[in-house]
Amino acid sequence: MLTIGMLGGMSWESSAEYYRLANVVVRERLGGLHSAKIVLHSVDFAEIERMQVEGRWDDAGKALADAAARVEAGGADFLLLCTNTMHKVFDEVQAAVGIPMIHLGDTTAEAIKAAGLTTVGLLGTGFTMDQSFYRERLESHGLRVLLPSTEDRATVHRIIYDELCVGVVRDESRRAYQDVIARFDGAQGVILGCTEIELLITQDDVPQPVFPTTRLHVEAAVERAIQANP
Repeated sequence: MLTIGMLGGMSWESSAEYYRLANVVVRERLGGLHSAKIVLHSVDFAEIERMQVEGRWDDAGKALADAAARVEAGGADFLLLCTNTMHKVFDEVQAAVGIPMIHLGDTTAEAIKAAGLTTVGLLGTGFTMDQSFYRERLESHGLRVLLPSTEDRATVHRIIYDELCVGVVRDESRRAYQDVIARFDGAQGVILGCTEIELLITQDDVPQPVFPTTRLHVEAAVERAIQANP
């Protein structure tokens, strides 16, 4: 089995899900006492969040590139960047290591296409929704990506940073997300495009198909890892 590298801590709430899900999926696939081989490096999210707010993306890219090199040095065979938003600096991180990375946007797009859908709504941080880096990656797969209104984007972003990133899960916020999703016009499915959103929203909460990016990212990683089994 290959060793999965995880660059996490953005936030640690969702990185804990990455670790848990990887082990759950390995156990589901291989049974017995099997668990995932993982090297996890967790950054201080307060430092990264400050760079986000200040628009210091070059600094953030360098910080994550340095952290990725530590994951590689720890023996990882490939790497997951355990955050949607910081895929903005995916290319910089990939250039800093000699091991391959799995792009979260690609695994999400592949799942959407496998479901036969072409038009999806996107929920995520304000950075992920407002900037083009994530949407363009999805659109490169032939998908049409819809965004919430400006007011709804602010609500989605606030709940992520003020609540989910610090472990607060509220029914009121779940209803707010459901209302945002209900206002998507023409969306065949919904991308949960922030790793924390899966702490709040599941398929049971939404009538359209949902695409949980954390779960999809982890499943792709486990598939790659266990293909090395004799």
